[in-house]
Amino acid sequence: MVFKHQQFYEAPPKIEVEFPPRATLEAAVSDAIASSGGIDGSDVTVTASGSTITLSGAVLRQEEVTRAEEIARSVEGVTDVRNEIAVTGLDQIPRGI
Repeated sequence: MVFKHQQFYEAPPKIEVEFPPRATLEAAVSDAIASSGGIDGSDVTVTASGSTITLSGAVLRQEEVTRAEEIARSVEGVTDVRNEIAVTGLDQIPRGI
């Protein structure tokens, strides 16, 4: 067997490792939200753009919105979080007198 060194006749290939792959980062944040306490993440959608995470969907209480953002920020590789989660709980329904 003969071993030949790689030769690049033009520019060497560029390997992008600055940000984790989008799907991996989305999965990591989704798993963290699903496995943590204090939030029902069944209606929360996680989308990654580079290292920025966008949270969207709906939860019942304002505390869950805050908790989801805290969890997303704690995941390795996340640099920014855009929180677009809506609160749809019973306390959000206007009451007439």
